Amino acid sequence: MCNLYSMTSNPQAIREIAKVLEDRTGNLQPLPEIYPNTMAPIVRNSENGRELVMARWGMPTPSGYLKGHKVDRGVTNIRNPTSTWWKRWEDMQHRCLVPLTAFSEPERLPDGKSRPVWFARSDGEPLAFFAGIWCRWTSVRKLADGETTDDLFGFLTTEAN
Repeated sequence: MCNLYSMTSNPQAIREIAKVLEDRTGNLQPLPEIYPNTMAPIVRNSENGRELVMARWGMPTPSGYLKGHKVDRGVTNIRNPTSTWWKRWEDMQHRCLVPLTAFSEPERLPDGKSRPVWFARSDGEPLAFFAGIWCRWTSVRKLADGETTDDLFGFLTTEAN
């Protein structure tokens, strides 16, 4: 699954389609290239209804995969949500929608390099959503920042078919 997507639709469209009651994103600008560990908008449930917030792309990495690493770059695509690691975030409180206008997959070129191939809705609609989960987590995401507490999210995906 992709590690690059874009969200260039306007915030009003997100609020209307996802029935957002509170927008906490501030002045949400178009995001033509969203990479892992980047802040991006998500729609999540709160006590007062659905809210639109900014969160960092990449859920916490299972601890077994972090041995010998000083930084947790996060898991962007959760392919096995039945794993015990992800069970703690399977409830309604941790579900989210991730708005997007397109996502890319790498195309391998004959010279060994790759380039992004972009996919978007073919029905003319500019906005789509990935299903996702989110959590608040304390870790070292960037060595220069040290330990921080962030709202994190990841896409719910499946094995490649």
